[in-house]
Amino acid sequence: MTTAIIFDMDGTLFQTNLILEPALEATFDVLRANGEWSGATPIEKYREIMGVPLPVVWATLCPKHSMEQHVTSNQLFQEALITQIKRGKGALYEGVEATLAQLSKDHSLYIASNGQTAYLQAIVEQYQLERFINGVYSIDLIASGNKSELVQFVKEQNNIEAGYVVGDRASDINAARHNQLTSIGVRFDFAQESELAQADYVVDDFNNIFPLVLSNKV
Repeated sequence: MTTAIIFDMDGTLFQTNLILEPALEATFDVLRANGEWSGATPIEKYREIMGVPLPVVWATLCPKHSMEQHVTSNQLFQEALITQIKRGKGALYEGVEATLAQLSKDHSLYIASNGQTAYLQAIVEQYQLERFINGVYSIDLIASGNKSELVQFVKEQNNIEAGYVVGDRASDINAARHNQLTSIGVRFDFAQESELAQADYVVDDFNNIFPLVLSNKV
């Protein structure tokens, strides 16, 4: 039986909060310069919806903009995020590298994220996560933008029969349940208590994931 652990990226492995504000400010600076936005950058609103598919992000942040404007804004944002990553402005959460190293000895590890492919690849390359991760899967692969379908795709592609989904938001917890996997919620920057309450397990420290998996064979 193939046992695997599927990780979310933003707010789970990677401290997106460190690059979110400057990247979003850079994006809205361009929008303001083009006369397409006035007022403050809606950073808090984005924090509230962190983890939703990108089309939903831009429909929420800029509801009066056209679909074409949403696409352009997202392209600007992705470029700004990648620039921040390559400049070393982001960081993995404490304990991520050591825990992934331990887990990778006996489990297949994957990333399934609502982030776009180029963005995820920038993080993987910056922190050399290919040392531990067997595959990285972006929501770009799923036309519906549904996280549960993405996790199902990862399962089918890798013949996964049992394992865990580790993440900080309801979409991760639901993806585990819909795919008959065990959910581990992480109480980090973007987590919501009402969503974590639905997880099978919850940790406050990434280092706690290894002993949890070790003691709960699935």
